[in-house]
Amino acid sequence: MYLIVLCIRGLTHMDAMQSLFRPESIAVIGASRDPKGIGYQCLKNMIDSGYKGKMYPVNPKADEICGIKVYHNVTEIPEKVDLGLIVVPAKFAIQAVEDCGKKGIKSLAVISSGFSEIGNDDLEKQLVDTAAKYGTRILGPNIVGVLNNPLKCNASFAPYLPYHGTAALISQSGALLIGIDARSWIDKIGISHMVSIGNMADVDFADLVEFFSSDKDTQAVSLYIEGFKNGRRFLEVAKKSSKPIIALKSGVSKRGAAAAASHTGSLAGSSKVYDAAFRQSKVISAHDLDDLFERTMALSLQPPMHGKNVLVITNGGGVGVMSTDSAEKYGIPLEDAPEDLKAMMRKHMPEFGSPKNPVDITGQGDRHHYYNAVKDALSHNWVDALVVLYCETSLTNPDEIAQGICDAVKEANVRKIPIAISFVGGERCINAGAWLVKNGLPYYKTPDGAMNGMGALREYAIYSEEAANEFKPWKVDKKAALDIIAAVRKEGRNALTEPEAKLVFAAYGLPIPKGKLARNVEEALKVASEVAYPVVMKIVSPEIIHKSDAGGVKVNLKTPEDVRAAYDLITANARKYNAKANIHGVYVQNMAPWGTETIIGSTNDAQFGPTVMFGLGGVFVEVMKDVSFRIAPIGQKEAQTMASEIKGYKILEGTRGEKRKDINAVTEAVSKLSQLVHDLQNEVAEVDANPVIVYEDGKGLSVVDARIILK
Repeated sequence: MYLIVLCIRGLTHMDAMQSLFRPESIAVIGASRDPKGIGYQCLKNMIDSGYKGKMYPVNPKADEICGIKVYHNVTEIPEKVDLGLIVVPAKFAIQAVEDCGKKGIKSLAVISSGFSEIGNDDLEKQLVDTAAKYGTRILGPNIVGVLNNPLKCNASFAPYLPYHGTAALISQSGALLIGIDARSWIDKIGISHMVSIGNMADVDFADLVEFFSSDKDTQAVSLYIEGFKNGRRFLEVAKKSSKPIIALKSGVSKRGAAAAASHTGSLAGSSKVYDAAFRQSKVISAHDLDDLFERTMALSLQPPMHGKNVLVITNGGGVGVMSTDSAEKYGIPLEDAPEDLKAMMRKHMPEFGSPKNPVDITGQGDRHHYYNAVKDALSHNWVDALVVLYCETSLTNPDEIAQGICDAVKEANVRKIPIAISFVGGERCINAGAWLVKNGLPYYKTPDGAMNGMGALREYAIYSEEAANEFKPWKVDKKAALDIIAAVRKEGRNALTEPEAKLVFAAYGLPIPKGKLARNVEEALKVASEVAYPVVMKIVSPEIIHKSDAGGVKVNLKTPEDVRAAYDLITANARKYNAKANIHGVYVQNMAPWGTETIIGSTNDAQFGPTVMFGLGGVFVEVMKDVSFRIAPIGQKEAQTMASEIKGYKILEGTRGEKRKDINAVTEAVSKLSQLVHDLQNEVAEVDANPVIVYEDGKGLSVVDARIILK
């Protein structure tokens, strides 16, 4: 029965998306006779954009609008209706949805505002619940509408359809969507659909990405995001998408970091977590609107860049140097071309040209030179990507240069090599660039833009390879970990003591030094002799999380006399620090040998759930915040990539005479902790393994201190 329900729900969802983006008929509920009214504008825009489907205005007080017969209620329409566009005031929206449900309309685009965006959550919930009774899906409310280029249908109050192309653009901001609509014509960003997603009361980013991933008219999906309703589902859908996804996420400032009891929590700024989440799901990040447009242009028109070698062909040294700087900035630094490729390039330039990378065919380079240089470059197996730059000169015509490049690309017929082009000049260059875009070649006004686009293509190839690595669970004792947590809960606590946290870590295979809780001096002496001197002693109290602040830690204790004195001092300091603290005793553990301090931790992100964090310890965490994040769980390959992202990674590799550290042990520990927080996500809020002492290659690591905060 459960499987049948899931199948029906899936079919309903697919049907709804089809009727939303491929409607053969649209009802405008709230169509207005007032030319200034949104209900009038939406109907008029559909007519003006050239929509060939049937249109049914609905208004209880009108008989005709824009020369089209008006129905007083949507239920009076005799034919089938695929999409309902609701433009009535919020107080009438529930009844409009009810009527659409009775009519059997599968999808509704609710332009009406006055819901959760102004705190009216109950009305919005009622809107969705009403639609759900009939298996109807809602886009919105509080949206601009849907702009559909393949159907020539502007079902919105945006002024016109965007520049035609192959990128679907979904925006959480209606005003921004209208601005992008206009700008698409200036920058020639080709768009298949523009979708205003509004409050996401029902249909969300994941639903739309899932649909456009299989849409024949769409080659890339571009997003403006303010927040998710279900971040995990979005990541799952994005990871499966067959189309590139580019996302501009707003609201990632430092204010987004939540106050937390662990180092990890305080370091988990929104920006770091979103960047990690996007990378894991093959989503390419954009940092502003220009970045979004440049990356969308490349990813919607070109294949991924699977190799590392970019060849640049230019007619000017200045733009060539600029492209070299940009290539390094975007993670695709230029390499010297092989000698046989240089020999090929020399044929297409005067003696004072340069066959190096960038290849400078000089200002004398005309259509013939560009055509032959590009064709030869695409024939060479060293070239993984090609960037072509042109500076406008009085000797050449930009249209002819563009045609020469395009002809060479078509004749070479090498579809796996991405190409980006920049023409620097005036109106003639802009017009030539628009022609290039129409012929499937991304055009940019600056060399930096072209390199940014190529960098996005390289990122997409790398992220796609990483996403193919499946997480394989480690063999662990989840029950033992849950039993410890249950005992802590029974005592009414939400923080595990260090001994308890270490037992949880041990259940997941994380190496911890020998140690045991001592409730008095005699037990401390016995434990010290069992674990072997020197030892470390730490206060154990649920009320004292930061032990060092309370004077509750003593290290390098080498004799029984040291242990006896330390026990008395530690407990006295703890009582002075917090007279009401419940002191369980003192934890005595073998003092781990010196090594490189690192930190592994986790916090629950509001959007994506449990994360895992890695960084070097000491000043690197406290001051430099040199850490990287991933959404849990991750395998060792992903943990390796994650570790290599921190600036201090060279310390682990071995620098200035230091031997290489046991990076394999680090990545294994990161992966195991990521499984721990994923398995126990209903219980665990924050985790710190800090410090984790890493030794030389092959000698492992030791989790010296442990902290677990429960939900």
